[in-house]
Amino acid sequence: MRIEIVTPDKKIFEGDIKSVRVPGKKGSFQVLKDHAPIVSTLETGSVILVDPDGKETIFEIEGGVIEVKANKIILLADSVR
Repeated sequence: MRIEIVTPDKKIFEGDIKSVRVPGKKGSFQVLKDHAPIVSTLETGSVILVDPDGKETIFEIEGGVIEVKANKIILLADSVR
């Protein structure tokens, strides 16, 4: 899967991942390969990326929106700490 994390100011991250866990409005959820298409709002919290080698990278966001479609993920964060 490919993910792009952007804020109104700049692109924070772009790359291939195995999974991502995000803080959804109704609780955190994970996106894996071939996930159904979804658009969801996000709360303040941790975005945890797992790369193809199993290494985790964590970003703290201040809310936003995520779109998942055809193994392409776009995460629009209000801000990243």
